[in-house]
Amino acid sequence: MLKLFLYTFSLYSLARVRLSTYTFSLVFIIFLGLPSTLFAKDMANEIILPDNVKNTFDIRPFVSIGEATFSVLFWDIYKSRLLTTTGSYPIEASQDSLLFDINYLTDISSKDLIKRTIEQWQHIGIATDKYTMYLPILSSIWPDIKDGDSLSLLIEQDRSIFYFNNTYIGVINNKDFGQMFIDIWLSEKTSQPRLRRDLLGD
Repeated sequence: MLKLFLYTFSLYSLARVRLSTYTFSLVFIIFLGLPSTLFAKDMANEIILPDNVKNTFDIRPFVSIGEATFSVLFWDIYKSRLLTTTGSYPIEASQDSLLFDINYLTDISSKDLIKRTIEQWQHIGIATDKYTMYLPILSSIWPDIKDGDSLSLLIEQDRSIFYFNNTYIGVINNKDFGQMFIDIWLSEKTSQPRLRRDLLGD
């Protein structure tokens, strides 16, 4: 009788150990799975940035609104094109997307590009403290431009995504920057009203 009791107790203890081990393993697996799921969600939020402009056109249709050529005296400096997903401007930033594409017809250094951008912001009345924070970012992502290069800005979901020769180079996650940048051309205060009219298809 004692042997039977000891044998039964041994089986019971073994079963409890196995059950505890199984429960621990199951909890451990679930625990490992949780951060993986969260990580996947985080990755999904980052992956939505298209690698190049072609992918942008593949994901959603864009409609060309207008095109313009900027010239100084007899020299053409760049050609620009404005497109949106609605075919109109302005857009609803939280729902629609805008693509502004500049094709350069001459060389310009990154330093000069930023200098000209600052001059145009000052011309349309943008306060210094509104754009100063972006200058280090632009310096780090804008390359030196050669004749035939393109620089494109995609505005969507309150983000400004830059492409150089159709390849992603950087993003500014601020809802105000994109509008401030394209206002250089599209603001009523622009230094180039003819370009504005051409870009808006007027």
